[in-house]
Amino acid sequence: MRRIARAPWELLKRTFGWLVLFELRNKVVLGASALRLRRFETAETRRLAAAAAPLPFALVVTVIATHRRPDELRAAVGSALAQTVRDQVVVVVDDGAGLPELPYDPRLFAVSLTRNTGVAGVVRNVGIRLTRSRYVAFLDDDNLWEPDHLERALAFLESPHGPDGVYTALRRVLPDGTERDILSVPFDRRRAARESFLDTNAFVARRDGSLYFSRLRRTPEVLPREDWELVYRYSRSHSVRHVPQATVRYLVNPGSFYTTWAD
Repeated sequence: MRRIARAPWELLKRTFGWLVLFELRNKVVLGASALRLRRFETAETRRLAAAAAPLPFALVVTVIATHRRPDELRAAVGSALAQTVRDQVVVVVDDGAGLPELPYDPRLFAVSLTRNTGVAGVVRNVGIRLTRSRYVAFLDDDNLWEPDHLERALAFLESPHGPDGVYTALRRVLPDGTERDILSVPFDRRRAARESFLDTNAFVARRDGSLYFSRLRRTPEVLPREDWELVYRYSRSHSVRHVPQATVRYLVNPGSFYTTWAD
């Protein structure tokens, strides 16, 4: 009987993919809180835009969301500013905890939200909405980029008939610094509906109105993550390509939200 009862669910999973179905459920269950967070996000964007001069235009804006990781944040910022691509602006958005002292660089801007949201998508969206650029890249405060991360991504994006978005390979490292593995999966939208191999630390995309993160409040138990949701939704109407070079050092942090990439 149990097998018979599960048959419709298994059919739906084979047809649409379990990640797609789980995300549909998330939108139904968590949608009300997302509407409130959207209003907060808009109010914070307006407040911060009014309080500061407009950020300069750059070819790439790198958005770093942070919350109470001062040492890791400084390392992440350092890796962003050390990119071989100089035509970029780095925007740090603090999720209501207060900013540590950061190195001076005319390309670096840092802002704080008035309260903690605990929703990475909202924090990142504020950074996107405060800025102007042709492309947007994302880096978490506990991860690092190799110096050529943006250069390799832009080589594809700026090429004739290039894609709208690219993601490089991820070098996953353990807290003691040893390498765990390298995640390098060519983009396949059908496969992405069933496997979580998309992470925005490696993603650089052409800016338009569809480049925003989900505002659903995702606890560690809620799958899929907002990184998967963004890239999968973006790929619905944009071309996305994988760059097989590992340009991201991704911390597998047991004390934080990290992607297991289990199918």
